[in-house]
Amino acid sequence: MSAKKKNEHSDPAQEPETEQTAPEAPETELPPADEPEKETPPAAEPQPEKPQADTERYLRLMAEFDNYKKRSAKERENIYTDVRVDTVTKFLPVFDNLERAMKTETADEAYKKGVEMTFNQLMDVFKKLGVEEIESVGKTFDPAMHNAVMHVEDDEHGESEIVEEFQKGFRIGDKVIRFSMVKVAN
Repeated sequence: MSAKKKNEHSDPAQEPETEQTAPEAPETELPPADEPEKETPPAAEPQPEKPQADTERYLRLMAEFDNYKKRSAKERENIYTDVRVDTVTKFLPVFDNLERAMKTETADEAYKKGVEMTFNQLMDVFKKLGVEEIESVGKTFDPAMHNAVMHVEDDEHGESEIVEEFQKGFRIGDKVIRFSMVKVAN
């Protein structure tokens, strides 16, 4: 007999089911009836302290972040000022030389005009960078702004009055870049 015929004569109980059966729902384990239910601890009352603690933590983090932003902005401003001071400091010898060149007598008017134009251009750059000259002659001596290199007894001038300036001083805002070198009357 062939295999086909054997399958025809086989017992229907032995044949595999061809119908699709619905997947069985997973069984949930139920505790045996003879076991008593385990007591669960009573539900804790909602703690009002936890949301309050979270709120306080949130407010502290917000305050820390605000302080960080302020501190960062201040540090950036200080760095910017320091860079300006360093840059201007390197140009002060050029300023001094141009100032001396302007005071020198010369017959060449084109040369004199060129020096004046260069000096004025440098002063414009200083102004754009926020650099200010420190006023000296006729003012009262201030050790935070002036460097006294000479003292003179003169009744025509008041006590601690600056009578002559040897080298100009400069500042950016409240920060002194270079102190004015002055002669002070006592």
